Amino acid sequence: MTFDAAMKMQFLYALRSKGVTDTRVLTAMEQVDRADYVKGTFADRAYEDMPLPIACGQTISQPSVVGLMTQALQISPRDKVLEIGTGSGYQAAILSKLARRVYTVDRYRRLVHAARAVFDANDITNITTFTADGSRGFEEQAPFDRILVTAAAEDPPGPLLAQLRIGGIMVLPVGQSDAVQSLIRVTRTETGLEYDELRAVRFVPLLEGLGQE
Repeated sequence: MTFDAAMKMQFLYALRSKGVTDTRVLTAMEQVDRADYVKGTFADRAYEDMPLPIACGQTISQPSVVGLMTQALQISPRDKVLEIGTGSGYQAAILSKLARRVYTVDRYRRLVHAARAVFDANDITNITTFTADGSRGFEEQAPFDRILVTAAAEDPPGPLLAQLRIGGIMVLPVGQSDAVQSLIRVTRTETGLEYDELRAVRFVPLLEGLGQE
């Protein structure tokens, strides 16, 4: 299956109908073929607007949610972005089209290696991948202009908030259960933190430590 013109048109229409309207985000999502990041049994559903299972018990988010989260970040071309939860690598690839540099971390070594292989195959050179406890962020490269968390925490993790530059934005799902989660945007200002609730979502939980795979 190839991401042909008709599929792209239908794909982008579905994104717009769900509220993804930022031109730069739509262009980035048109340029990144989701089929590169969906393997095996579910490969033929790569262009549907639905989450799909990937290795290590994780998921690749539905494209409209990826688009809305990316849009909420308001990324500028010079931004340095930290992504917590590499997963398939699809979200990071889209971020790479919008930002100067993307650092992406996952607790599962298997996922990081697989994503890196797809980035290399597509000649994406501005993404740095690493395996680590994402709840701790990446202090060596802090502060970040933007932080995106693709797993749900009960509250925004303190280490990540501390690594956000003044004027920076973090987008993440928060909630105490799999069923009740909210996507929020946190903006760090000179005087503190501002919170905006964006929409209801459902993500896998943000876990501490490294995975077994």
